[in-house]
Amino acid sequence: MRIVSLVPAATEVIAAIGAEEFLVGVSDACDYPPSVRALPRVTRSQVDSRLASGEIARRVSAAAQAGTGPITLDHAMLADLRPDVVIGQGLCAVCAIGDATLDEATAALIPRPLVVTLHAHTVTDVLGDIERVGQAVGRPAEGASCVAALRERLERVRSRRTRGHRPRVLVLEWIDPPYVAGHWVPELVELTGATCVGATPGARSSAHPWDALVALAPDVVVVPLCGFDVARARVEAATVADPDGRRLLREHVEFLDGNSYTSRPGPRLVDAAERLAEMLTQ
Repeated sequence: MRIVSLVPAATEVIAAIGAEEFLVGVSDACDYPPSVRALPRVTRSQVDSRLASGEIARRVSAAAQAGTGPITLDHAMLADLRPDVVIGQGLCAVCAIGDATLDEATAALIPRPLVVTLHAHTVTDVLGDIERVGQAVGRPAEGASCVAALRERLERVRSRRTRGHRPRVLVLEWIDPPYVAGHWVPELVELTGATCVGATPGARSSAHPWDALVALAPDVVVVPLCGFDVARARVEAATVADPDGRRLLREHVEFLDGNSYTSRPGPRLVDAAERLAEMLTQ
């Protein structure tokens, strides 16, 4: 079995179900577990992640208008790796190769590998994807066992929530422009007993002006910026010039490593739920 993972979440799933030994290539963003960093990188980002969030957003938008994505695939390397299974995603053309590009690339390979496309929007979808990956790589029992363990941990988070005040929580996954985190994030917040404002479980993340976010009157603002760690998120938050934005981010703000947890629809979403529970029940 030879597996190429083009999505950090898929790489983490493969490791969690005990199939890491079959990985022969990963995306440029795959960094967990640390051992995968030594594997060949099959993709490359055309946008420098060291740029300010506003400039990153502008370059990504310009690439989309030009009909090109910010992530490129090394077709020659993919062919050289001779994968039996390639795991991609159809959720976000900014974070990874899109499913159309992947289908075109794998169609040229002989023999053509099995393509598994992840497209989770909810926690239930994520758990289902873990089982699908397990089936695809010959580890169905391990996939099912991993999902059972994750469900148990989620239930422990749910069982610890109190019946008292439910804080209103706003989760921002981007700063310039401000984006409210969607998909599975509202579920994780509400699992802790809090109320997630500005987003609906399962719906896509969405941009909002700062004054509209202030009007939501959150008790807590959680900032897990997509693709960034806590240190980088603090830097981005400190550069906000909008008066409403500065006001919002001066109040009760918590930072979370978005790159490790909330941005990746894989096993560590449960870690995110546990960390959110610690933040919101203090």
